[in-house]
This record gives sequence, structure tokens and C-alpha cells, in this order.
Amino acid sequence: MAVRKISVSLEEDTLAAARIAAEEAGLSLSAWLSQAAQHAAKLAAGWAAVREYEAEAGAFTQEEIARADQILDELGVRPAAW
Repeated sequence: MAVRKISVSLEEDTLAAARIAAEEAGLSLSAWLSQAAQHAAKLAAGWAAVREYEAEAGAFTQEEIARADQILDELGVRPAAW
């Protein structure tokens, strides 16, 4: 995959937290920020898909949401604090 060098501006506390997280993950700050951006982009695409589905089929019921939460918990892909 091609990599393009860019310049970004971050708030000081955000930069400090990102540096700590990158170090703990054993990544360069650049690699950690790239992964964080990819993750955020996937989440945004997922929420867009949910909005599109609900616009066509109606809002999810509380039962459907509870079942989805259960599945995410079982898969371990959702933080327990949610």
C-alpha cells in the first residue's frame, strides 16, 4: 500500500495520549495514527450503513439492538464499559 506523508495538527493532550498509546502498542506515532484513522473511517462507514438501512426499513427495535449487543459481547468486539 502506498504511503503519503502529510502534516496534521493535534491538540497537545491528544498528541500526548497518542504518543503513549503508540508506545504501548509498539508502533511509531505515524503507524498508530494511521491505524486509528482507518478504524475511525470503518466506524463512520458502518454508521452510514445503519442510517441508510434504517431510512429504508425503519429503525431497529429495542429487541434487535439488544441481540446485536449480545452478539458483540460474545465476540469480544465491544468494550465492556459500553
